[in-house]
Amino acid sequence: MANILIIRLSAIGDVAMTVPVIYSAAKANPADSFTVLTQAFLIPVFINRPKNVKVIGINTKSSEKTLRGLLRFASALVKYDFDIVLDLHDVLRTMIIRTLFRLHGKRVFVVDKARKDRARLTDTKNKRFKQLRPVIERYADVFRHAGLAYTESFVSLFQDSAPDFSALEILAGAKTGKWIGIAPFAKHRGKIYPVEEMELVMAELSDREDFTIFLFGGRGYEEAVLEQWAFEYPRVISVVGKYSLDQELALISRLDILLCMDSANMHFASLVGTRVLSVWGATHPYAGFYGYHQDPKDCIQLDLPCRPCSVFGQKPCSRGDWACLRITPDQIINKVLTSLDETVSDEGGH
Repeated sequence: MANILIIRLSAIGDVAMTVPVIYSAAKANPADSFTVLTQAFLIPVFINRPKNVKVIGINTKSSEKTLRGLLRFASALVKYDFDIVLDLHDVLRTMIIRTLFRLHGKRVFVVDKARKDRARLTDTKNKRFKQLRPVIERYADVFRHAGLAYTESFVSLFQDSAPDFSALEILAGAKTGKWIGIAPFAKHRGKIYPVEEMELVMAELSDREDFTIFLFGGRGYEEAVLEQWAFEYPRVISVVGKYSLDQELALISRLDILLCMDSANMHFASLVGTRVLSVWGATHPYAGFYGYHQDPKDCIQLDLPCRPCSVFGQKPCSRGDWACLRITPDQIINKVLTSLDETVSDEGGH
């Protein structure tokens, strides 16, 4: 029986992508125990986990922000009886933690982030435009390299335990017609479809009496925008700040479809088996960050020779016009309506 530490500290979407791999590995190795180290606020992502999976939190924004704080935390962590360390992050903080474990004679395995391949994919002059190995498969490789059995078995966070919808009904009500989620924001500018254009998409969809629109986003500016939309348009509900993360996941599991960016919400929906239509700009699914088990045809994007110019969307546009995000609202609306028709057809065929 091995005691295994898995490290993935951020970002939100990347942590979410570890869930299918960790849960699958835990089920394939029932005699072993797995402990996940991640940001404390992300612990609720790991709901309904296998019995041999535990999660512990770190806070790199406060108590573990400084080198001294990180070393103090890591020194305490090393005292636990871990046999194997799996670093699924490979950044400076995780290098420090895993080095302490190596100094104590522990076996350490690190994810291959394919940095050179990503650089070639986003190169402006000598681009190598090809699909890279998906990040989820790279995570699984770490478990295999450690000698652990691995069989992909994850379907949904709710595959073995149905969510409690009682808390949702106060705001969302009983489900009638189609429920559509819209998450119009992302961390970086290069991944955000123009807000005024997305409002046109949302407005058109809200005109249909059989649709209810749920808006997802963060606090501050995003919350203000979405609350205004919910105020102005019929059958539109902003859920920002209304639910805990596990409750939000339960709501997403009830959606017929989620329209979002290349963002954490794409990965949350993937964890609960909800179909995602994702809008891509400066980034590209070829970098390996597409949603778990999402259909590639549900990616909404433009073919441009400059794409992708960035793996994460944080770089400025070399053209200066963000042409990659000039997708028309009608294109998105038609994709949503067509996809919902496909869903109805699939249901009718069963």
